[in-house]
Amino acid sequence: MDGSVTVITDPTVSVRVTSTLSSFEVNRRFNRGITIAEFKGKLEMIVGTPAACMDLELFSTSNKFLQKLMDNEALLGFYPVEDDCRIHVTDRSGTRSGEFTDLSKVEKFEISDDAYEKRTDSVRNFKKNMKFGKFNEENRAKEEEALAKKEEEEKAATAAIAVGNRCKVAGQPTKIGTVMFVGMTDFKPGHWVGVKYDEPLGKNDGSLSQ
Repeated sequence: MDGSVTVITDPTVSVRVTSTLSSFEVNRRFNRGITIAEFKGKLEMIVGTPAACMDLELFSTSNKFLQKLMDNEALLGFYPVEDDCRIHVTDRSGTRSGEFTDLSKVEKFEISDDAYEKRTDSVRNFKKNMKFGKFNEENRAKEEEALAKKEEEEKAATAAIAVGNRCKVAGQPTKIGTVMFVGMTDFKPGHWVGVKYDEPLGKNDGSLSQ
């Protein structure tokens, strides 16, 4: 052996990309053999800044500033870029921060319900033709029938319960308490029975049992 040392370096590097246009951080892998000019071209597709209007700064894995990447002809691998380093893109095009992420500034297409109803290429029309969901009258009738049956069963079951009755609620553990409410509620459909447990369980005074 001649005593020479061979250093093998991964031809690619994974870096974190940030920019002045967004608060988001993106992880991407790049080839160390591309020039900084080519690197900027790839970053343009990520951050939205024109390659000719960006300045690049290199930060360590602990976010300590190392240096600027100023030589467009130099290779990316020429700089001390390691896995999990951060490269920050400063936009000089005049684009305001958040311009690409603030959806409130995007003009939205609006259409009235009547106009949408008349369209033949809409999702609603497709569902009608395929009889999906509420547009399937047969299934809808069955669902309404089942719902009405369930409501009658609940009504019959609660008719035998009165406020002040003592009761046992099955579960783990079984709970003993007093009925405080029987009837309909505003927060959810159906017939409800509110129970105040003897032990400090459930919510409040039995208006909602848990």
